[in-house]
Amino acid sequence: MKILLVHNRYQSKGGEDTVFDAEYKMLINNGDDVQTLIFDNKKIVSFADKIYTSLNSFYNRNSARKMEDAILSFHPDIIHVHNFFYIASPSIFFVAHKYAVPVVMTLHNYRLICANGLLFRNVQVCTLCTKKVVPFDGILYKCFQNSNIGTASVSLMTSFHKIIGTWKHKVDRYIALSEFARKIFLESSLQLAPEQIITKVNFVEDPGPEILEREDYYLFVGRLSEEKRIQTVLKAQSKYKFKIKIIGDGPFRYIVENAASENENIEFLGIQSREFIIDMMKRSRALLFTSLWYEGMPMTILEAFSTGTPVISSDKGILSTLIRDNVNGFLFESGNSEGLAEKIEFFDTHIDELKDFYKNARQTYLDNYTPELNYKLLIGIYEDVIKQKKSQLKLP
Repeated sequence: MKILLVHNRYQSKGGEDTVFDAEYKMLINNGDDVQTLIFDNKKIVSFADKIYTSLNSFYNRNSARKMEDAILSFHPDIIHVHNFFYIASPSIFFVAHKYAVPVVMTLHNYRLICANGLLFRNVQVCTLCTKKVVPFDGILYKCFQNSNIGTASVSLMTSFHKIIGTWKHKVDRYIALSEFARKIFLESSLQLAPEQIITKVNFVEDPGPEILEREDYYLFVGRLSEEKRIQTVLKAQSKYKFKIKIIGDGPFRYIVENAASENENIEFLGIQSREFIIDMMKRSRALLFTSLWYEGMPMTILEAFSTGTPVISSDKGILSTLIRDNVNGFLFESGNSEGLAEKIEFFDTHIDELKDFYKNARQTYLDNYTPELNYKLLIGIYEDVIKQKKSQLKLP
């Protein structure tokens, strides 16, 4: 099978880039013929670049030419798009449709129905715009980069393509990362048919069954931002004096640095390699995950399970299904630092009784999130979409 993977990288590397790279590697390792077409937002530097990109966000002719060149030179059986925002633009879908190449797109975030892609505003989940063709609320509240103009640009682009049917007719199949997200998209202004969206989880490489001695600390790994709510961890630590190692970076870095400078039980490690993180996970008592927004499919949690590490997580959205309470971790009320502190204290004082948590976490990974399982799911989606496209075109 000839597969063209298309991705628009953000200026700062995130989970979508990790998934794109992992799926490319997985397909190559299984012998598929794969090429990539990559756009990069790092090229957007000057004010003039931003204006040009914004004006071309509806249909970027240069991106369309690059897509056409890739199709004519490679002749893919299928195109899989991970992100088109900003530079690629929806123009790539029109070119694929012109040459009758089936298109699959992974919905890594909620960008098509929410300007900031998070369904998150004022430190809480917000769904004001999800069912509106033209989401004026997002523009009013400056939901994208705290800018009316920036939000209007993003919102009008997605709205324009809703109105002319791009999302409904130019993408053959969407991949949602969970049933929770799939339901939100199906009930949205996109007006997609149920068979147009299928659920496929993410995966992570197996770090191996090596068992390390667990040490007396908890681990937080993630962006230090409002939606990830590192403040919940710090407030919980002030109530119950547990040891915590924090890995990550973001706008709230200074809060973590200040806390670490004043408290010997808080260690800030900044940005680290995946190898370092995996080693820290294997040694930690549990991973803490305090997100306030509707997460897609957090790679950090999958990595924790792969190392046999339980997760103590907020109960927001998909998290309440990823973590089986009192089986492979604990759930607490989102944003409730006292609830988090209580779960950690219980974990510490019942550690001998919770040894099965580590085996259960590892088994959760083996049953759901391995590359082998994911490859079968992804190829199955590709084959089904190709078959459907041939049927529509009445090809043999």
